[in-house]
Amino acid sequence: MYLIPLLTSYWKPKISSSLLFQSTPRTNYILTRMESSRNDEITHEFFPFFKVFKDGRVERFMLSDTQKILPSDDPRTGVRSKDVVISSEPPVSARIFLPQIPEPNRKLPLLLYIHGGGFSIESAFNAGYHKFVSALAAKAEAIAVSVEYRLAPEHPIPACYEDSWAALQWVASHANGDGPDPWLNNHADLRRAFLAGDSAGANISHHLAVRLGSCGLPGVKLFGMALVHPYFGGTEDDKMWLYMCPENRGLEDPKLKPAAEDLAGLGCERVLIFVAAEDHLRERGTG
Repeated sequence: MYLIPLLTSYWKPKISSSLLFQSTPRTNYILTRMESSRNDEITHEFFPFFKVFKDGRVERFMLSDTQKILPSDDPRTGVRSKDVVISSEPPVSARIFLPQIPEPNRKLPLLLYIHGGGFSIESAFNAGYHKFVSALAAKAEAIAVSVEYRLAPEHPIPACYEDSWAALQWVASHANGDGPDPWLNNHADLRRAFLAGDSAGANISHHLAVRLGSCGLPGVKLFGMALVHPYFGGTEDDKMWLYMCPENRGLEDPKLKPAAEDLAGLGCERVLIFVAAEDHLRERGTG
């Protein structure tokens, strides 16, 4: 498996206290510049993900990671794709990829994919993840549902976990062939379901498997899970995670650092973990 894984200035005008109380175009200009400078003050910065300004604005360093493309059919592989709404409130959506099916009555495995990006960047709808999940659906001959969850910090953690769980529940609603999407009704075998994700998405996938193991979903059998370069804390990124999750339990938060006992309660039969030699997440991934 592979993965298509400011200069800020602070201008202080020199004006006397008497000028502050005169309403003139010049002083209005000065006051506007002062206000602009205060708004440009950075309160938090987590490179290469995002920075937060004093007025609450969030600016991402890699804007290309959130640029979205429309679903499209791939003439080379024959994979079709479309977008679906999981929930309108909160807003959760997904992109479904349907590979070619030589036998019309054949049921295909179902893959729920959770994209990475430090819980704060990337999208199921950007070019990189669209191409990757489309290729994965073609190679694996599986229907893939790629989840578009809400990003932190605008939507603090655990929004991404809840959105992904809502997507898994939506998938489960097709178990009897009467769900809202005909592709899943006609072609998905939910007794052969898989979870997969990279980095932050691998973290979310793990917690979905734990939750599924504890409460279950009728008609769904999670056969396996693939975690690609999973993020489970233990790096400098922990500071950002704690910021994005205001109601956290510190560095021992189970969402950040899952308990070893979780492995016994996973709601799947097999787990495959990928790590890379130069990845700073490698140590926790192998531990």
